[in-house]
Amino acid sequence: MDSLLNLLDPTWWLTLLGAFATIGVLAIIFAETGLLLGFFLPGDSLLVAAGIFSAAEVAKGMGIEPLSFPLLVIGTPLCAIAGAQLGHFLGARFGRRMFDKPDSRLFKRDHVVRAEEFFEKFGPAKAVILARFVPIVRTFMNPVAGVLGMSPKRFFLWNVIGGLVWVEGLLFLGYFLGGQVDPKQIDKYILPGVFLIVLISLIPIFVETIKHRRAGKQLPEPSGKHHRVPTGFDGQF
Repeated sequence: MDSLLNLLDPTWWLTLLGAFATIGVLAIIFAETGLLLGFFLPGDSLLVAAGIFSAAEVAKGMGIEPLSFPLLVIGTPLCAIAGAQLGHFLGARFGRRMFDKPDSRLFKRDHVVRAEEFFEKFGPAKAVILARFVPIVRTFMNPVAGVLGMSPKRFFLWNVIGGLVWVEGLLFLGYFLGGQVDPKQIDKYILPGVFLIVLISLIPIFVETIKHRRAGKQLPEPSGKHHRVPTGFDGQF
């Protein structure tokens, strides 16, 4: 259980990686967005933590080397975009064979179903952007978009927009927090900061869901002659 919690703890990862923390963040973001097995890796919280530990005082207070913020700002969105594009390519190349496997600790068919429902509900463009802020869906959305036939060019456009907004927003939030809070209290700010960003990002999802429900209720009941059920029809042919 402790090992699982460690995998979800961004501070544990940054401490473990030590002097290679900056490169490690790039690799984790690529894996979390591009490889199905990477869904359990920290994404949102890691970006906030990376921004925080880019501040020299905070990093020294935690006993680790400061991360290179310029490299993170440039390299992390590139890795997020490249990872997602790889996921889309794999989905388009192998189709549903990618998901034709039994459930295990590292794969759940429910994750695929959830991503497909997300894609169908919000449409390709919105789904690719909004999924960035939804853990697990973020990982499975990319191959699902490929399986469902979203063209590589169209996916790339919305992948770039979503990747930039997600990565840079969380990195700069962390960097701001790193310069404002007591280094010894930093753990208390990582998760609340991530929660705030995710909560704000979920607002468009809630709005779209409400719109879909209202639209469904307002659809007129078919009453034309081609839709009328003949009198005495018992549903049997």
